[in-house]
Amino acid sequence: MDDLPELDEILDGVSRRELLAAASGLAGMAAAGPAFGAARRNSKRHGGKAPQAPFDSLRDYLAMLDHYGLVIRVPKIDQDRYHATALFYRMTDLFGKYASPAIVFEKIKVNGRWMDGPVLGNIQAHWYTECLTWGIEPVWDDYYASYRKALDHLTGILKQNGGRYPSIPPVEVSTEQAPVKAVVLKGDEVDLTQYPFIQTNPADGGRYVNTGSHFMEDPEMGPNFGTYRCQLKGPRKLGVNPEPNQTNWKMLMAAKRRGEEYAHLSIVLGQDPVIWMISGTRVAPRFPGSGPVDELAIAGGLRGKPVEVVRSEDSDLLVPAHAEMVIEGVVPLQEPMEPEGPFGEMYGYLGQYKEENFWMRVTSVTHRRKPWFMNAFTGMQKGMLTAPQEAQYDLFLRRRIPYLITYHVPQYAMGVIFMQIDKTKPFQGLEAGKKAVSGFGIAKIVIVVDKDINVFNHTDVLAAVGARWQPAKAHYIVDEGPGLFTDPSQPSYGRTSKIVIDATRQFPEEGGREHFPEMNRTLLEKGAPKAFAEVNAEYLDLLKSWGLNC
Repeated sequence: MDDLPELDEILDGVSRRELLAAASGLAGMAAAGPAFGAARRNSKRHGGKAPQAPFDSLRDYLAMLDHYGLVIRVPKIDQDRYHATALFYRMTDLFGKYASPAIVFEKIKVNGRWMDGPVLGNIQAHWYTECLTWGIEPVWDDYYASYRKALDHLTGILKQNGGRYPSIPPVEVSTEQAPVKAVVLKGDEVDLTQYPFIQTNPADGGRYVNTGSHFMEDPEMGPNFGTYRCQLKGPRKLGVNPEPNQTNWKMLMAAKRRGEEYAHLSIVLGQDPVIWMISGTRVAPRFPGSGPVDELAIAGGLRGKPVEVVRSEDSDLLVPAHAEMVIEGVVPLQEPMEPEGPFGEMYGYLGQYKEENFWMRVTSVTHRRKPWFMNAFTGMQKGMLTAPQEAQYDLFLRRRIPYLITYHVPQYAMGVIFMQIDKTKPFQGLEAGKKAVSGFGIAKIVIVVDKDINVFNHTDVLAAVGARWQPAKAHYIVDEGPGLFTDPSQPSYGRTSKIVIDATRQFPEEGGREHFPEMNRTLLEKGAPKAFAEVNAEYLDLLKSWGLNC
């Protein structure tokens, strides 16, 4: 997929000029920051008012994205030729991970058969979704200001609730009130191979259900849901892949030790945006000794509205009533485990093949009429909303680092952390970095910068490393510490070495220059303080017009 004629063929009806125009306007700005957001805001697909938060369903949420021009629709795509994956890579090449829209495939070819979708991807990638999910108006001409606005909103919620997100318990509704119960399939009626679950990469072990929230319950740990990859092994059989020490893995192992024959599992697909975010993050405070946590109640608290739930068909597990599909079944605990994988993981590298893994015997499927599906293009996309968890980390670190300004995890470089501090004395950069690497498994490379460096502008961070960092002294190395299990560089599972890079201006006591020069842009802002405002007023429309019409 290295030439534009093939891109035209893949889009099959999507205007090449429209895509390239959007690329011109957004691709460079994805790295540079303030984007042509006002132009995208005004290019609405539908008239009238956009659906408003809180969103009860994936459909409401997508309608809102569509309203603001944050969706690309592809009438049909051939995944037997891996065109959906190739197009996804091309899209992020053009726009970047943070400025790419959601993508919708209306029909998709899988194993020689054209299947009805829609199949959705990238629904929480764009900077603006971090505001729109909570009903906050983005700063339309500035990605970074939009993200900071979302962080401020979520940090305010945390501060009002003692450092935690609030809870509103879910409300159970009847089967008749639950859209996800419109169609009920039992036993031999179930055939998961007939749905558009795809093989994302030729090197994957097969087709995967990779956006499900796995609902389980344990007598001591309480209810839980998390997102784990599921290899499609047959019409009524799925692999189940919680990693060691993840909550569902702990629940399955505890049930196995108790001698139980199986564990009930309900896999929810097509979740509302808040449940989807919680399912793939550690926003819910489930820590050693914390006791049971009702993540559905936390979803309700973040939404400001209780989640409506309905009872599963084959167990008492409560699941979101407005989801697209629920796959129910049991995980055998006393039968042999089975091989699973490999699978392209979030670092952008092929994850390991496993000789032994849990699997699920599917007993029921319930879904909406004409259900929608989501695929995680893992390693290619931003994933899900990051502001809720970054607000938590920021608040946690601020208690230990009072001079911290911002903590940020760039989603295109897993394992890398950016920290912005207000440095007032020597060695604060290394001190801040050490506290981050000791506190978070994801923190393998921590880059600390001064307050004049925007950590959301990743180009500026790298420029600071090049211009302000002296490797000989301004670093700290941890030989071994906890890491993420999907890091392909780890010599042993879940363990990694770590480094702190102090890219702040070094004081003389740290071996730095007596007088560090100022940045050219800073001198412009000081010497001509009205220049940027005047240029915005006189020339911004010209720039937008060029970007959208070249």
